[in-house]
Amino acid sequence: MRMSGRSQQSPRRRAFAPVVLALALLTAACGGGTGSSGTSGADASPASASERAAAAEKQLAKNTLLPLQGKAPAPQLPVTVDSSDGRKVTVNDASRILPLNGGVAEIVFTLGLGDRVVGRDITATFAEAKKLPQVTQAHDVSAESVLSLRPTVVLADTDTGPREAIDQIRDAGVPVVVLDPATELADVATRTTRIAEALGVPEAGKALNARIAEELAAAKAAVPQGSRPKVAFLYMRGSAAVYLMGGKGSGADSLIDAAGAVDAGVEAGLDKPFTPLTSEALVSAQPDVILMMDKGLASVGGVDGLVDIPGIRETPAGADRRIVTAEDGVLLSFGPRTPLVIDILVDRIHQG
Repeated sequence: MRMSGRSQQSPRRRAFAPVVLALALLTAACGGGTGSSGTSGADASPASASERAAAAEKQLAKNTLLPLQGKAPAPQLPVTVDSSDGRKVTVNDASRILPLNGGVAEIVFTLGLGDRVVGRDITATFAEAKKLPQVTQAHDVSAESVLSLRPTVVLADTDTGPREAIDQIRDAGVPVVVLDPATELADVATRTTRIAEALGVPEAGKALNARIAEELAAAKAAVPQGSRPKVAFLYMRGSAAVYLMGGKGSGADSLIDAAGAVDAGVEAGLDKPFTPLTSEALVSAQPDVILMMDKGLASVGGVDGLVDIPGIRETPAGADRRIVTAEDGVLLSFGPRTPLVIDILVDRIHQG
């Protein structure tokens, strides 16, 4: 997570001292000893939000996941589960798992089943997955690549496509369990439960959910009292002329709320996940902080390029250069590492 900005000396922002914080946020929590229902390495009970953020940064910078402690769970199969495409799917064998989503893959690995995963999609960027064969081109699934890995179960979500590829995998006799996308914090527990049940390890799912809940509670407890900055989530791809502002359902709105802030897009009445950015809407929203993905900020020329976009400089965030960024694969992953993201957001967006 990175933040660029100026320290606010008064509520009216009369005087600012330039501050540039460059802290790396990569894609996954580090390894280390933790109980199956305990917290991760961030549970050292640091006394301040900044110390929690620093601890989270260290974990994420290692780009590795933190599986549940103890012996890997043994799948109890067969199981029949509901799939989000309206089917009932029976899973008889979880020896060769293929998750077609990075967030799903992270949960599978954290449950302790990583040694059973045979491939990955482009969004699975954590260290344990990088050596696995990639079965997507851009974000499209290659049915031939999937079937060549002989999976015994495929985990997808409703956004995975093209549909023809999923149908081809299913027609080849491979069980395909489709999940709803995770777009808010509440989805983390639901998705973890469904994945664990589909793989025959429901108790491991309960343990992981307990761990995540404990970590989230600790992260939220560090929110400073009386601080409610407005944060605008901007999704940008300058090379493609994509400039969007997050609103209700963007995913970032849930994170911003958990970090004790107000989503500027939601407050401005944006009732869709993303709305084309206009200078009028941005100036009207008056965010104190802008939240972006690393690649998005880079695509517009960094902070200097961002503030030159019409409307940015006319906001408190733009005037103060208060820009918080996160690595693309982390911010909206909604999985076991999300509490670490909240730890960092709590610190970065409340710096005044």
